[in-house]
Amino acid sequence: MRTDRELLIRGVKYLGITALLMFIAPVIIYQAFKNEGHPLYIYVLILGFIFALAAVGMGFYSIRTVVNAFFNKK
Repeated sequence: MRTDRELLIRGVKYLGITALLMFIAPVIIYQAFKNEGHPLYIYVLILGFIFALAAVGMGFYSIRTVVNAFFNKK
């Protein structure tokens, strides 16, 4: 059994995107709660929650991609 390098590199890139989303989402949510009086408060809060859900989804997808690269599943 050999590791699929291309799939592994793609999985590591997805892990990088996941890490970026994991840092961006809490910052956006924090900024939304900090500015509750602003007219765009609810939209920024929703955007933060979308990024948080995207981080969770990308986390599962990227780990699945890395595992598939190790065990030769395509």
